[in-house]
Amino acid sequence: MALNRNDYANQLNALAPPGRALPRESGSQWQRLTQARAGAFSRVDGRAASLHEEADPRTTSELLPDWERVTAMPDPCVTGEQTVSERQDAVVRVLTGTGGASRPYFIGLAADLGYDIEVEDYTAHTVGSDVSEPIRGIDWRWAWTVRAAEETVRQLTVNSGVNEALATWGNERLECVFERLAPAHSILIFAYGETSW
Repeated sequence: MALNRNDYANQLNALAPPGRALPRESGSQWQRLTQARAGAFSRVDGRAASLHEEADPRTTSELLPDWERVTAMPDPCVTGEQTVSERQDAVVRVLTGTGGASRPYFIGLAADLGYDIEVEDYTAHTVGSDVSEPIRGIDWRWAWTVRAAEETVRQLTVNSGVNEALATWGNERLECVFERLAPAHSILIFAYGETSW
């Protein structure tokens, strides 16, 4: 907990030698100087106390641009203005993300971005395939489909700032992020509006 101006003034007075040269009466030259110095110490103490919040990318505000610089943000897939909480989440995602190429990884990534998706992968049709399965060529083993709502709406949250939009919508960011992170050998397909899942 940060000390206030009076706390520091009392400490400075306690450190000063006694005597008439440094009077303790309110309004004296010495006390005005002590109050001025105490104010500076109090401000520095307050800033130091807030440093632990700035050191955490989940709660930072003043150092957010520096966190973004370190993590190569903003994401090139971001179109338009991002909320502070979205920017914080993006930094945390870069710092804590381990990457992956699995279905659960991409479903979790979409959830972090505010999208509810289903991932469908395919297999090539072989002699041992069931007769009811579609006949697909060998290249289909590299294809996968991301199914999402026609238009995804992301609502304002409790952590959002007062100057942030109440809602944002669209699927462009989902496509951009997935196309950037999809395995290079895969064929990514997006399907919207199919709510069979």
